[in-house]
Amino acid sequence: MLGSLILLWTSFCILFVLFRIQRPKNFPPGPQPIPIFGNLLQLNLGKLVRDLKKLSERYGKVYSIYLGRKPAVVLNGLQAMKEALVTQSVEFAGRPKGLMINHLLQNKGNATDPQTLFHKATFNIICTVLVGTRFKHEDEFLQLNIRCIRETTKTINGPWAMKAFQNMNMIRKSLADQVSQHKESRVPGEPRDLTDCYLDEMEKRGDDGSSFSENQLVFYLLDLFFAGTDTTSNTLLTAFLYLMTHPDVQERCQKEIDKVLGEKMQVSFVDRHRMPYTQAVIHEVQRVADTVPLAAFHATTKDTRLMGYDIPKGTIIIPNLSSVLSEETQWKFPHEFNPSNFLNDEGEFVKPEAFMPFSAGSRVCLGEGLARMELFLILVTLLRRFKFIWPEDAGVPDYTPVFGLTHSPKHYRLGVRLRGSGDLGP
Repeated sequence: MLGSLILLWTSFCILFVLFRIQRPKNFPPGPQPIPIFGNLLQLNLGKLVRDLKKLSERYGKVYSIYLGRKPAVVLNGLQAMKEALVTQSVEFAGRPKGLMINHLLQNKGNATDPQTLFHKATFNIICTVLVGTRFKHEDEFLQLNIRCIRETTKTINGPWAMKAFQNMNMIRKSLADQVSQHKESRVPGEPRDLTDCYLDEMEKRGDDGSSFSENQLVFYLLDLFFAGTDTTSNTLLTAFLYLMTHPDVQERCQKEIDKVLGEKMQVSFVDRHRMPYTQAVIHEVQRVADTVPLAAFHATTKDTRLMGYDIPKGTIIIPNLSSVLSEETQWKFPHEFNPSNFLNDEGEFVKPEAFMPFSAGSRVCLGEGLARMELFLILVTLLRRFKFIWPEDAGVPDYTPVFGLTHSPKHYRLGVRLRGSGDLGP
C-alpha cells in the first residue's frame, strides 16, 4: 500500500515537472498557471471581464495568462492599446491559430419582445450587401441563422468554445447553398452583391494560385454574417434599454431629430452632422454596451517589446477593450450612462481618443462604417415615430450584461407607443 502511494506520488511529481509551464524571460507577469490547463480553471467564464480587471489591478496594464499551454498577453488601458495596436500595428497584426475568433406598429401601446427584432433587421441588411437578398421575418433561412448566431455568441471567445462549431457548420452549409445559387443565376460582369463580385474576381484570376476560392468565399461570408449581425443588434438592444429608462435623454433626442428633419420624408446618414446630441447618445450607448469587451485575439508576427516586456513571436494578444471604454482617466463619467462624455462645453459632438469599440490599428473592425450607419439610421427612424417606455410591470431595470463572444443586455420587454401630436416637438 505504501509502495503504491509512493509510486503514485512520484508519478505525479514527474508529470508536474514534464507539463509545468514556465514564463519566458522578461515576459509580462501574471497568475501562476496550472500544468496542462494554464489559467483556465482560475477564470470564471461567466464573469471573465471582471476577473481580467482584477488581474490588471494586481499585475498591471500588461500581464499574461495561459490558455492551456498557450501564452496570452492581455492589454488594458489606452496607453497599452495604442502602443500595441497603433504604434506597433505590424508587429501585433497577426491572428492566432487554433482559436475560434470571432414589428413595432403592430405592437404600439403594448410591450413587445425585442430580443430577435433587431437581429432580424441587421441580418437582413448584411444579407442585402453579401447575397443581395432580404428575407421575411418568418423565413426559415433567416430564423435558423439568427438562432445559430445567438447561440454561438453566448459561448466564450477562446479554445474551449467547441460546442459552437456545430452551429457554425450549419450556417456555413446554408451560405454554401447561397453561393451555389449565385453561380447558377449570376451574369458575369454584372454583380448584384459581394458574392457576385467575388465570383467575378475568381473567374478573372482563373488558376493563378491566389487565395481566391469558393471555399474561402463561404468563410468570408460566415465571418461577415457573424460580425454584421450580433454586434449591431446587441448595441441596439442596449440603446433602447437605456432610452426607456432615461426618458429625458430620449425626449431630447426626439426634439433634436424633429428640429433637424422637419418635413423631410426620410433621414439620411449626412443628417448626423446636425444632430450632435443624438450622435453623443449613440456613441455613449456603444461605450456602455461594450459589445465586444475582448476584441478578436491578435498574435505577434515577430519578437517584439511592449512597455518594457519581451513578447515572443506567435504570442496571443488579448485587447481588453472594456478597460479602455471605462478607464477613469479618460472619461468624465466612466461608470454611468451620460451622453456628456461626447459633448464639449459648447454642446458640440466630440469623440475622445479612448473611444474604440471597434478596436484600433490595422485590425480595426472592417464593418465599422456599416455599423455606424445602421445604428444612426435605425435609431433616428424609430425615435422619430415611436416613444419607448419601460413597462410598469417590468420591475427594476437590470443593466448587467450577459457575457459571451459579445455582451448583450438581459432579456427585457420593450414598451412602444406611436408618437402623437403632443410628442412631435415644435
